[in-house]
Amino acid sequence: MVSVVDGALLGKVFEEGEKILDLKSDFYKGEEMPPEEIGDLIRNADNVTLIGEEAIQLGLKESVIEKTHIIKIKGVPYAQGLLLHD
Repeated sequence: MVSVVDGALLGKVFEEGEKILDLKSDFYKGEEMPPEEIGDLIRNADNVTLIGEEAIQLGLKESVIEKTHIIKIKGVPYAQGLLLHD
């Protein structure tokens, strides 16, 4: 499982109705990486979570998600993908 979050969103909470995106958790406090490395990680992951404009764009570019997978919570794009590898 790989989670990618735009750095500017870390430590924040977004709520919209019953949907909550809590990015305060230690779960999201990984290391910062260049897009090329992140691309390799998400292409080879079994499960990805992408949060924020930059993360979503990278997921689309790497074909690990499709536009139909994207939802927005308080304007923040969020997507999950389950990848099947041969």
